[in-house]
Amino acid sequence: MKRNASVIVLSDEEHAELEARRRSRSGRADAARRARLILMLVNGDSYQDITRATGCSSATISLWKRRFLSDRLDGLQGRHHGSKPRVLTPKLEARILSWTRKKPVNGATHWSTRTLGKHLGVPHTIVARAWHRAGLQPHRLERYLRSNDPAFEEKAADIIGLYLDPPKHAAVFCVDEKTAIQALDRRDPILPMSPGRAERHGFEYVRHGTLSLYAALETCTGVVMGKTVARHNSEAFVSFLDEIVASRPKRQQIHVILDNLAAHKTQKVVDFLDAHPNVTLHFTPTYSSWLNQVELWFSKVERDVIARGIFPSTTDLARKLRRYIEQYNKNATPFRWSYSDPRRRIA
Repeated sequence: MKRNASVIVLSDEEHAELEARRRSRSGRADAARRARLILMLVNGDSYQDITRATGCSSATISLWKRRFLSDRLDGLQGRHHGSKPRVLTPKLEARILSWTRKKPVNGATHWSTRTLGKHLGVPHTIVARAWHRAGLQPHRLERYLRSNDPAFEEKAADIIGLYLDPPKHAAVFCVDEKTAIQALDRRDPILPMSPGRAERHGFEYVRHGTLSLYAALETCTGVVMGKTVARHNSEAFVSFLDEIVASRPKRQQIHVILDNLAAHKTQKVVDFLDAHPNVTLHFTPTYSSWLNQVELWFSKVERDVIARGIFPSTTDLARKLRRYIEQYNKNATPFRWSYSDPRRRIA
């Protein structure tokens, strides 16, 4: 067998091994590519042909040729084997989770995968894997509001009963006000959305005043009564209750679900109830506005009209809110409201 610095001569065993590596479907792709490179050199192919077939540069071809001539098949082994593999052992996972629940030592409010990985001396991917397995997301924060109403159970049960089993021949309304809605205009023109680009609003805006929106959601139909007012006070609230009563047949029982705003409990409201004995108010527990279905509808108004709306005046804002209510009522449906676990707080 003849060997020199410029010509590669293979033994039968070497040729068979290189062919096996080139055709292998289960081995490493880089090993198959190097085997193919050497076989093409033996076949007399030019560097240009090898580059076109394997994607290797001329320098890479020369490198593997030199290594093969020096060490034969052993020279085709990669010299860089990557970083040392790390295994997420139960002991390491417990250590990561323990430190995750502690405050970071650098004064931050929470750990990131990289800061904790650096602190523990492990790759950040190991930390991310441990967090994923445990369902931990330190970067996220959720807020909660706890009712301190001692009569929470009784009030909540009363309201849930109106939703699930309303009195026959009676109307049930969820009433609330969305206060201080700003009529915001933009100083710069609106740039409409286009393929690959979202609608854009100018950063600067102009305030044109505020107004409040009273809304009454009928739970059995989903239809909404709305009224805009310049100020929300007890007088405006009683006026809205008058409109609700006027929209229903005489002497029909009307149940109104509402929150504990001071304007809902004034002497004017008491006088109204004395004059309309068919109207009953049901107050939600403190800090429990989520029990009022009209809050769901207010969130729709916020998304659909207010958040991206352009209002040159409060008159324009009121007009657009009324138009939205009219269109909404054409296809109104009741909300599918449910309480996640009544056994937790409701006997």
